[in-house]
Amino acid sequence: MAYDQPNSIRAVTSDGAGRLVVSDLAPPDPGPGEALIRVSAVSLNRGEVKVALGAAAGWRPGWDYAGAVVQPARDGGGPPAGARVVGFAPSGGWSELVAASPPFLAALPDQVSFEAASTLPVAAGTASMALTKGAAKPGRRVLITGASGGVGVYAIQLAAAAGDEVTAWIRNPANAALTRELGAAHVTIGAALASDIGPFDLILDSVGGQSLGTALGLLAPGGACVLLGASEGAVTSFDASKFRVGGTSLYALAMNWELQHTTPSAVLAGVVALAAEGRLKPVIERRAPIEDIDAVARELVDRKFAGKAVLTF
Repeated sequence: MAYDQPNSIRAVTSDGAGRLVVSDLAPPDPGPGEALIRVSAVSLNRGEVKVALGAAAGWRPGWDYAGAVVQPARDGGGPPAGARVVGFAPSGGWSELVAASPPFLAALPDQVSFEAASTLPVAAGTASMALTKGAAKPGRRVLITGASGGVGVYAIQLAAAAGDEVTAWIRNPANAALTRELGAAHVTIGAALASDIGPFDLILDSVGGQSLGTALGLLAPGGACVLLGASEGAVTSFDASKFRVGGTSLYALAMNWELQHTTPSAVLAGVVALAAEGRLKPVIERRAPIEDIDAVARELVDRKFAGKAVLTF
């Protein structure tokens, strides 16, 4: 049976005045190699939210989504109608319908809900790629900053499962129990990253600012610091003598760049498999309908909750 496409769909846009709104828009027109996905759930990432809140009117944000195929690609490739999928979108993923090509989709088994799956693409994908940037060795010492955030909660789980000795840095003491439950062996709490811990073989830093400068001085010889974001600030300074202990490195991980050098569907399939096996558990602290997008986005930026926020259509 042919899919009866609606005349309009609901999608999140910027109003150009610093707010996110749900607008009625024309449905997407998929190309020959694109499937049409009816989206059930989306999740928010702090970086995209900050960009979206400052975007021009009409900008359509959204990276992570999960749903079902309502119209397969006309060229015969990709998932069939009815298939459950999770996907990356370069933008526009917070929409009732999304046109997507197979390299940006992964099949979703029944045991992983749409809500759980929507949290995986950017957060779990970033965590899994970041953990490959340091040298693997038994008992590797790993520091994760911003450890109660979307990427952090997945990074803790993945690192601990790999046998790493994980230290989590958080600002809010209320999140200490969560990080320990996820697998952190050590938790350090404070407004600033302590300079008397470590050394570490691998540091995943999503905070930036002076915390990044401190982190660079906590690396062991041969250690690597992977910069995932800069929520504290874009400018940092560091003590080069502490960083220059031999073989240390700073790696800037940006998902848009990484996904040009790997297959997005493979990254998605990897984290979905872990979730299906129960080895990767989403931490969803905020659930809401898509109409609440602006309020939830602001709560995320203001760190009102740990883990992920999921919105549903």
